[in-house]
Amino acid sequence: MEFKQYDAAQLQEIKTLFQNTFTDSEGEAEGKMVSELAYEALTTTDSQDLYGFVAMDGETLAGSIVFTRLMPANGAKAFLLSPVAVATSYQKQGVGSALINAALDVLKSEGVELVFTYGDPNYYGRVGFKQISEDVVKAPCKLSFPEGWLGQSLVSEEIEAIAGETGCVAAMNKPEIW
Repeated sequence: MEFKQYDAAQLQEIKTLFQNTFTDSEGEAEGKMVSELAYEALTTTDSQDLYGFVAMDGETLAGSIVFTRLMPANGAKAFLLSPVAVATSYQKQGVGSALINAALDVLKSEGVELVFTYGDPNYYGRVGFKQISEDVVKAPCKLSFPEGWLGQSLVSEEIEAIAGETGCVAAMNKPEIW
């Protein structure tokens, strides 16, 4: 399995991966929403505010992940991991965890200090994310599932509290996804 930054020529294939993966697990409406979210993030976000990665098994796209800039009030260099998809036929083989870890290594090497996500604490806990409260770092939109607000520092053991509002890129600034 090769983990690398995505190529713009893969955009349609990445969109299809997200659509198929989330349709298989969550239903057609969720598949459509998440695939459009990933596509919008990859096509409308400024390059300095975006990282996209893929897991390739030869010529087969096995997984993809998107990180977009998060802007905490203190100016820390932070990114939001969302969304991530692993093709149904590659799930439960460690592809998602390996892809996330490879991506985090790249972000860390490029000076990213903090990474956040909004999802299943059990899944993301396997790759170093811990539940945090909005007293530590406020999410950019109101959370419908506060237990899913997760973060990790790439430069220290703990995330220090950051007062104030947190911003995000336009593709992620949609209350309905939070």
